[in-house]
Amino acid sequence: MPYPQSGQSIKTFMDKNLNPMPLVSGTTDVYLILGDPVEQVRAPQVFNLVFARMGIDAVLVPAHVAPEHLEAFVRTAFLSKNIKGMWVAIPHKAPITQLLDSCTELGRIAGAVNGIRRNADGRLKGGLFDGEGFVASLDWFGIGYAGKRALVIGAGGGASAIAVSLACAGARSCAEVALYDPVPGKAAEVAARIAASSQAVVRAAGSNDPAGYDVVINASPLGLLLDDAMPCDVSRMDAHAALVDILMKNQPTPLVRAARARGLVAQPGFEMLIQQTHLYLDFFGFIQAAEQVRQDATFLREMIYPAELAGEIIRTTGSHSTKINHPEETTPCKKSFANAPP
Repeated sequence: MPYPQSGQSIKTFMDKNLNPMPLVSGTTDVYLILGDPVEQVRAPQVFNLVFARMGIDAVLVPAHVAPEHLEAFVRTAFLSKNIKGMWVAIPHKAPITQLLDSCTELGRIAGAVNGIRRNADGRLKGGLFDGEGFVASLDWFGIGYAGKRALVIGAGGGASAIAVSLACAGARSCAEVALYDPVPGKAAEVAARIAASSQAVVRAAGSNDPAGYDVVINASPLGLLLDDAMPCDVSRMDAHAALVDILMKNQPTPLVRAARARGLVAQPGFEMLIQQTHLYLDFFGFIQAAEQVRQDATFLREMIYPAELAGEIIRTTGSHSTKINHPEETTPCKKSFANAPP
């Protein structure tokens, strides 16, 4: 990447580079995003852009960690004084809870987290933002879910987070949330845990058949590889139903394309990431940056959306938003943390 020329201010340098990276030095705080694999993660692009634009001396770096090495890696990495926190990607969101001293209430219910910070006393606290980001993305797109039936395909950490936020939203909760996973008993275990804290009906689905549901969510890894099977049969979806595929890779996925070909509302998962960016920033103590992103995240959408979907970016102007379309497009944890310190 280019670096500032002699006498050039950082602001001028950043203004001239549309996709800047943080300038790493000996004072830089390091954050890691753990996953297996990590090729699909988009968080480093998003947060490093935020850090650079807002003058935060921090960097987010992907770390490819196999499940059997997760505990050793986390405990060893946090021995470094300038490693301040971790983002968590598949498949570590649930198992990493075993290493925490405390976590947020949503994380406790879901049994998963996607962020970890080291507090001043050295204790590790986890936070879960996937579900909040997801329901905020539904609001952003105008997809209704209150009192509706939702099918969540998958029962991993991301799926659990989404199911919790759909089922535990008070008056805005879904009437029913069904989870499907091909691993025997996995969806039932997650559903039972969430149902204990929700007034909505939360259950394991017997199949991935989307018929009869109002909102269908692919929260499984299917689609990361181009030759993956379809997560569900789109032809079985009801005519009024909406679909969201939360994958960050290969968008628009074959699932999204198939749903749109039927004239259904179908969205990629980018907005789920955008809508939880300020939550991560708050969690890690970047309060001012969080507020700026909360006010206008257009610059992140312009960076993360592929060219094919660029015309679908909703651009904010003050408290209003407008959707810009191309002319040819149509708009169709091991323990309970209840008593743990903050």
